[in-house]
Amino acid sequence: MNYHRPGRRSESELGGGGAWTEPRYMRNYGQYCPVARGAEIFAERWTPIIMRNVLHGCRTFNDIAAGAPGLSRALLTRRLRELDHAGVVKIRPKPDGHGSFYEPTPAGRALEPVLTALGMWAEEWTDVRPEHSDPAVVVWSWGRLHLRRESLPDRRIVVRFEFHRRGRRETMWLLIEQHEAELCAFDPGFGDDLVVVVNDPVTFARWHLGHIEWTTALRSGGVNVTGPPDLRRALPTWNRRPEIGAKLRAAHRATAGRPQSSGPLASM
Repeated sequence: MNYHRPGRRSESELGGGGAWTEPRYMRNYGQYCPVARGAEIFAERWTPIIMRNVLHGCRTFNDIAAGAPGLSRALLTRRLRELDHAGVVKIRPKPDGHGSFYEPTPAGRALEPVLTALGMWAEEWTDVRPEHSDPAVVVWSWGRLHLRRESLPDRRIVVRFEFHRRGRRETMWLLIEQHEAELCAFDPGFGDDLVVVVNDPVTFARWHLGHIEWTTALRSGGVNVTGPPDLRRALPTWNRRPEIGAKLRAAHRATAGRPQSSGPLASM
């Protein structure tokens, strides 16, 4: 899925020919402890998010940036250089010479269970709060990582999302065509088949994570959908993340041997 945002450069300086100041690489804790050595690489701010995106298949600078709103392009540039230096990400120039591809090395792929464990810990011990619930990230994750392509209609579908973000009203479009998706910051010009208004970002995020059912999100008023009835019914089935989240939570409860009603998970 591509994220078009006119007026921004298509790639960072990483693949260009401009001058480059060598970055300050990860802090050294001066300890032989494996936790300290691993933290020098993995515990830098934004690094887990960048690695999550790369491991999910984001290969261009813009793809990685789209899944990390709030991360400046300058800092993303520095972090990618640091990860390349650490042998976790490989920076490979594009064949046309414009920009680069970013691919996980074997060491980078080995971080996947670390990310999974971190995510499961957060599911168990933290709550989804408003500051975590950027609707644009939910839409990006839905279209880029969790779109159930086999369930999509054969015809073109345009879904318009409306929500408040950082104190202002924003709109984005999910263009679905030929069982692929493209996230657009501007109206693609085909007309809207569905309009999704996110009144409560926490409700939207909790549905995406599998904490609540789609019908619950609608009844609460946190999410409102207008459009043809058949498309309204089909819309939530195009997202596989809620089902994945519900299964992971159930498996975690079973493994932990706790009843469903106990612990912080029950309040989510």
